[in-house]
Amino acid sequence: YRATYGLVYGEVKTMRIGLAERLRKLPLGFFGKRDLADLTETIMGDVNRMEHVWSHVLGYLYGSFISTGIIAVMLFIYDWRLAIAVLWGVPVAFILLFGSKKMSERNAEKTKRASLDVSDEIQETLENIREIRATNQEEIYIERLDKKIDRQEYVMKHGEFATGIFVNAASVIMRLGVATTILTGAELILHSRIDFMVLFMFLLVITRVYAPFDQSLALIAELFLSQVSANRLTEIYETPVAAGREVFSPIGNDIVFKNVNFAYDNKDVLKNVSFTAKEGEVTALVGPSGSGKSTVARLAARLWDIESGTITVGSTDISKIDPEVLLGKFSMVFQDVVLFDDTVMENIRLGKHGATDEEVIKAAKAANCEEFIKRLPNGYATQIGENGAKLSGGERQRISIARALLKDAPIVLLDEATASLDVENETKVQGALSRLLAGKTVLVIAHRMRTVAAADKIVVLADGKIAEQGTPNELMNKNGMYAHMARLQNESGKWSIA
Repeated sequence: YRATYGLVYGEVKTMRIGLAERLRKLPLGFFGKRDLADLTETIMGDVNRMEHVWSHVLGYLYGSFISTGIIAVMLFIYDWRLAIAVLWGVPVAFILLFGSKKMSERNAEKTKRASLDVSDEIQETLENIREIRATNQEEIYIERLDKKIDRQEYVMKHGEFATGIFVNAASVIMRLGVATTILTGAELILHSRIDFMVLFMFLLVITRVYAPFDQSLALIAELFLSQVSANRLTEIYETPVAAGREVFSPIGNDIVFKNVNFAYDNKDVLKNVSFTAKEGEVTALVGPSGSGKSTVARLAARLWDIESGTITVGSTDISKIDPEVLLGKFSMVFQDVVLFDDTVMENIRLGKHGATDEEVIKAAKAANCEEFIKRLPNGYATQIGENGAKLSGGERQRISIARALLKDAPIVLLDEATASLDVENETKVQGALSRLLAGKTVLVIAHRMRTVAAADKIVVLADGKIAEQGTPNELMNKNGMYAHMARLQNESGKWSIA
């Protein structure tokens, strides 16, 4: 018993670790199709379901089939006619149950989807509780949740009822063997082929034969339902990981896009994009919302794989480089800062595994974090809450920059991190960024034209294509799209309330 369960739980642990390792290597496109609640359910719920199958269902089924198989052989040896009368319903019952397999799997999939919808709704409500209360929308969200819970209840009841019909029908058919045994036995007794004690013995044995088969029918139905979990786990294991060689010796750190095309969900996002971001220069990506700026930056770091064309870093095609090795060359500072419910020290240390406290503090000072860290209750040892909930937007940005400074990678991807900050925080963040960007290959996603006026090169994107590229002066003199956007932002900057 201990050996069996120890083995199963050991396998479950290995599976969860393997899933986490697999997910770590999957392309971002996979995560666009599976939300957080879905993946959490796979790692926890689906693995638990498979653990139950391995530790309880399969073991019982094997034992049941072996023991009843031995009894069946003995019955046939004793009297094959009564044995057939006892057992004819067993294969018919199992055929009926297996005929319901596809229906059971469909119902299990519907139940899983309904449960995930409820989880998604709860998660979304909790994540946006501040906005919901601010707009007085509590009742609307409660009504939406009620509807999804009602739907979940209906789907679960329908699935259980449908499965129950087949399991009970199979059990009834199997137990018709009692009637056929009595009729056959009576016929054989009338013709003096057996005596009453033989029939009596068979009727006693029937209870020993049918009881485990009854349980087996229910467990096989459960096995069908677990197939949905198995399919979801298989999907993760069969999704190709982004592979490549682990040795990367770049010649410089230029980023070169050549005729790059990229589509997401069958929609073209980038079309024939070509440009070069040179080492030691700032290359700014500008354009309207949805033009593909963020996509370009993420493709450069191989967070997604392109459809066609080539992207090289240091004269090496990134499709031939292991993503983890490639990402070691990149520091990323985006507007949506991701922090963990840990200390300030550990959040910064994420930039460099094994960094000393002294290295972390040095990076924090360079990112202008020192002054607000000193105000925290426990300084660098302060727990900052989920996603840095205890910090302001500017403080979170500076933690992110400190992390990038600690990593000190030769290439920086920067989503204009100061666009939503007040003047004081913007000044502090810009000072930290100046230290981060010095001498690096910088690809910046720009939202305001004035912040890229000093860029070495500007690439203007529109509808996934490059509309124009050049230095700021060249593009202003060209009087094209960049000049038009600069004038519009200049005009909007003059706006004031009354």
